[in-house]
Amino acid sequence: MMIDPLTLSIFVPLFGAILTFVFPRVATVSALLAVLGTCGAVFVLALKILAAGEVLVPLGGWAPPLGITLRADGLSVAMLAMTALVGLLVSLGALESLRDLRQRQYFWPLWLLLLTGMNGVYLSTDLFNLYVMIEVIALGAVGLTVLSGTREAVRAGLEYMYASILGALLFLMGVGFIYLQIGRLDFAGLIAAEASGATSAALALMVVGLLLKTALFPLHFWLPAAHANATAPASALLSGLVVKAALYIFLRLSTYMPLPDETLVTLIGALGAGAVLWGGVQALRTERLKLLVAWSTVVQIGLIFIAFARAGQAGLTESWKAAAVLILAHGMAKAAMFLAAGRIKDEVGHDRIADLDKSEIRPTLAQFTFAIAAISLIGLPPSLGFIGKWSLMEGAMAAGYWHWVAVTMIGTLMSVAYFSRVFAGFLRFDRMRGELSEHKGWALADVAPLTLAAAAISLGLMAAPILSFIELGYPFGAAP
Repeated sequence: MMIDPLTLSIFVPLFGAILTFVFPRVATVSALLAVLGTCGAVFVLALKILAAGEVLVPLGGWAPPLGITLRADGLSVAMLAMTALVGLLVSLGALESLRDLRQRQYFWPLWLLLLTGMNGVYLSTDLFNLYVMIEVIALGAVGLTVLSGTREAVRAGLEYMYASILGALLFLMGVGFIYLQIGRLDFAGLIAAEASGATSAALALMVVGLLLKTALFPLHFWLPAAHANATAPASALLSGLVVKAALYIFLRLSTYMPLPDETLVTLIGALGAGAVLWGGVQALRTERLKLLVAWSTVVQIGLIFIAFARAGQAGLTESWKAAAVLILAHGMAKAAMFLAAGRIKDEVGHDRIADLDKSEIRPTLAQFTFAIAAISLIGLPPSLGFIGKWSLMEGAMAAGYWHWVAVTMIGTLMSVAYFSRVFAGFLRFDRMRGELSEHKGWALADVAPLTLAAAAISLGLMAAPILSFIELGYPFGAAP
């Protein structure tokens, strides 16, 4: 009997993580095979979604509320596909960028454990199962944060761990309250349950826990240091993938358990606006390239929450599409940017923005990749980031929420300003102290970020099919 692709998407990386930890001598080969196997399972699952719209698999034959059912629809498979693509290319880039044997030894099991949790989140239909998966993600993510072994990375990893534990505790408390109130934890039960003060309080606890894990302003204190001080492949995974899991759960819960008041939706948008403005100011002030990219993540997270709140509570049934497109665009572009920033740092020997134009070495391919990724993050056409921003502003204007349009435009101008600081260092040659050294050809570590950056741009030309695909299976329109 053939195992279904939903189960394979979770258990292939899980067994890969175990193999790479137990047999470190063959860790690289085992890890790549596990990632490729996961990509194959996701591809098969995408074909099933195109044919059937949704796929349901009750584990062990037990249906909810006693059993756990895995469910795939267009949105969840789009997230799985983005995770698989980013993960595969980051894995290929890590082959060369992680030269330290000890870092390689622990990178593969941590990354595959992270992949297991990510895929589990996108396929779960049970609140407690979601809690387990976000804890699996946290375990892998904290390990990747401290992988470099530097004092700064260890300190950032501790802050990340404390924030993650607190966020998980709040989420678990909300799960407990839900169970006490309605006696079940599956999504179908949540949809059927009547709203009450207890369920609203439970949702509030879970939302705060998720906002802490997504690092939404002002709960972002842990993110910049964690993403800036990790190794380049780890930073790409943390920024491109990890924060998306909590964002995805937030989208699901806020629709299955609607936010009880218009004021709360506005508050979510206001926090997103704070992230856009504060993150932009900090990116303008920072002196290090990777830290600038990390603060840009704070900005982009805020933008996604603005997309969620773009048309108020009444518009949530459509606003999730704009948020989903921005999540997909950010996942690819930010992974590409962190990998490119890592290449620049490795080639030049530092990542001080003010001194990039003084270097005799010009890693031109990595610089070009950084610029291409910035096009999507700024939101210039024809990138997928542009489609997401346009959808955000279009929905806000149609609903009369012009303040979200203003914040989005201000954030766009700020992103142009802080990325231009980096471009100036790429393009100036008048401060050279010696002859310009040629960049020595292609490297495997350059191919991965360039491919991701190109995907972030080119997928903008396929926006209509992507939007049609994520609607398959009615992610928020029918009981799972």
